[in-house]
Amino acid sequence: MERFEVTGGARLEGEVRVHGAKNSILKLMAAALLAPGEHRLGNVPAIADVTIMSELLVRLGCHVTHDEKALTLTLDVPSKLEHRADYDLVRKMRASINVLGPLLTRTGRAEVALPGGDAIGSRGLDFHIKGLELLGADVANEHGYIIATVNGRLRGAAIELEFPSVGATENLLTAAVLARGETIIDNAAREPDIVDLGIYLQKMGADISGLGTSTITVNGVEALRPADHDALPDRIVTGTWAFAAAMTRGDITIHNANPEHLEIPLEKLVLSGAVVTTIPGGLRVRMDHRPKAIDAMTLPYPGFPTDLQPMIVALNAIAEGSALVTENVFEGRFMFINELVRLGADITTDGHHAFVKGREVLSSAPVAATDIRAGAALVLAALVCDGTTIIEDVYHVDRGYPKFEEQLRALGATIERI
Repeated sequence: MERFEVTGGARLEGEVRVHGAKNSILKLMAAALLAPGEHRLGNVPAIADVTIMSELLVRLGCHVTHDEKALTLTLDVPSKLEHRADYDLVRKMRASINVLGPLLTRTGRAEVALPGGDAIGSRGLDFHIKGLELLGADVANEHGYIIATVNGRLRGAAIELEFPSVGATENLLTAAVLARGETIIDNAAREPDIVDLGIYLQKMGADISGLGTSTITVNGVEALRPADHDALPDRIVTGTWAFAAAMTRGDITIHNANPEHLEIPLEKLVLSGAVVTTIPGGLRVRMDHRPKAIDAMTLPYPGFPTDLQPMIVALNAIAEGSALVTENVFEGRFMFINELVRLGADITTDGHHAFVKGREVLSSAPVAATDIRAGAALVLAALVCDGTTIIEDVYHVDRGYPKFEEQLRALGATIERI
C-alpha cells in the first residue's frame, strides 16, 4: 500500500503537459476488438487503468505492446476472440464494461462480469441492456455476469436513452457499427470522448453521423479494418491542473490541452478571480489572490463535469465566501467530503447539495482517497493545509493521473510517495 505525504504552503508555478484522456483511451482499446489486425493508438497515458485494460484484452486473445516512453499502444487483434471478461479484472475498472458491445457484435456472445471501479454511487447497466435488446440481443444477468447473445448479426434499431449515459452510448455505438441496417441513438451522450471514439470507428470504416449531438445515426457495415488514432487530451486532468493553480494562488501553463472542452469549468474559475488565457495547444491559469466562492451544478456534457466536482468543492473550502455545489450525475460522489472535513473544511451536505463555507487555511490530517478524482482533490486540498497531510489509497489516483507527484514536484509542491 502506498500513500502521499503532502506539505502545504507551496505556490504552484510552471508548465505541465497533459496526455491522452483516460475516458477515451480505454474505450478506444475496447473498440479495437471490432477489427482483426494491428491497431496503433497514440498519446496513451501511463496509468494503471491502461495496464488493466491491456491485460483484459490479452485474455480475450489480443497481443498488446505498450511503449510508455513513446506514449503508444499497439494492439494485434486476432480473427477469433474469446468472449469472457472475468471478474478479477473487471472489478477493478468500470470501463471494462465497454468490451460488451464489441464482443457481442464480433462473436455473437459476450460474458462480462458486473464492473467495479470508483465508489461514487450506483451506475446501473439498464440502459446498456435495453439498447442491446432492441438491437436483437438476448441479455441475462447470471452469477454476477452480463451474458449477451445473438443469433447471426445484430439488427439496427431506434434507441432512445432515458439519460445521456456515456457508457451506454459507447456500448451501443460499438455494437451498432457491424449491425444490419440503421441504428439511431437518441439522447446520446455528447462528451468529447464519445466524439473521439466515433472518429476512431470512422477511420476503421464505420458509417456514423451526428457525433457531438444528441442524435447519433449508424449505418451498419459488413466489416471494419484496423486503424491508427491518437487519443484526445484529457480534459479532466487539464481541469485538475487549472484548479490547482487557482487553489494555490499559482501560475500554471498547461500544454496539449483543449480549453473548448472545459468552457464552463474555466468560466467558473474566472468568476472565482483566476486569469485564464488560451495559448497555442493549451492554456494558462493564474490566480493572484484568495479565490472567491462559486456555485456549481454538475450536468452531462457540455455542463460542469461530475469528475471535476471534487475540485470545485475543494476550491470553495478555502475560498472567500460560501457556495452551493449540486451533484446531479452520481449520488455517491460526495463520499469524499467526509475526508475533506477531516482537513478542517466547513461543509454541510443535504442530499445532492453541498453547502461550503470557505476558510483561509485547512489543517493537515490523515485522509483516504475514495476514488480517482476525490484522491486528486484531496492532494490539492493538502497543498493549502498548514502542515503535512497523509493521503492513503493513492492507487486510485494512479488510475487517472500519470506521474502525478512528479509533475507536482516540478511545479514546486512538496509531495512524496511512501
